[in-house]
Amino acid sequence: MCQLLGMNSLKPARLSFSLEGFLRRGGETDEHADGWGIALYEDRRCQLLIDELPSARSPLAEWIQLYSGRSRNVIAHIRKATQGSISATNCHPFLRHLWGQEWSFAHNGNLDVSKLPAPVCFTPCGQTDSEHAFCLLLDGLFSRFGRQAPGLAQLSQTLAELARLIAAAGSFNFVLSNGEWLFTHRSTELHYLQRAYPFGRAHLLDCPLGIDFSRHNEQDDRMIIVATRPLTDEHWQPLPVGELAVFAEGRRVAC
Repeated sequence: MCQLLGMNSLKPARLSFSLEGFLRRGGETDEHADGWGIALYEDRRCQLLIDELPSARSPLAEWIQLYSGRSRNVIAHIRKATQGSISATNCHPFLRHLWGQEWSFAHNGNLDVSKLPAPVCFTPCGQTDSEHAFCLLLDGLFSRFGRQAPGLAQLSQTLAELARLIAAAGSFNFVLSNGEWLFTHRSTELHYLQRAYPFGRAHLLDCPLGIDFSRHNEQDDRMIIVATRPLTDEHWQPLPVGELAVFAEGRRVAC
């Protein structure tokens, strides 16, 4: 199975510390060696980078850790192929436009697409069940709301309904963002933590690297990190199974 990483932050921030451990799981400390990708939002514009090489040996992955800018929302993915060839076309995150917003999506799990309808308005470019599911989510949103973007409450409720229908075809862990909000859904395994004042120390689980966040953050900094499996020795919490979780401005919100 693949692994997911997401960030939602109150202020633009760099994800370099968590990304350092996460990308090592792409062929070094774990078996997810069939490509990787990352979506970084700057003022709700999405920069998408993908590579079919293992992230632990990718020059692009090394570059992004050194030179990526600050972002309020990030989605990253390391792939272990179960459906579709090993190619850039099948690497996550996937990107589409809806309501003038740039939506990015990454999935961990396995879906039987024969049990799902074919997307109509949004069509996959590759062969993965993941991109198929992403197109179905956007199809459902466009069918429900047309060309007018809904508020967060309506959007969350509809995404939860659509996720429940798609998850009936298999395992459906995902992270989704439009550059303002981060949405997640857990079928099998997905965790999150909040980094906020008072900041402490953390150590990565995949390499001997630690950090004192109190030396790098202001009192009003706040962010959420989401990952398939915990990346550090911090207090990670499992997300509820079968529920859509919504994060905004560095905290989990109720909708």
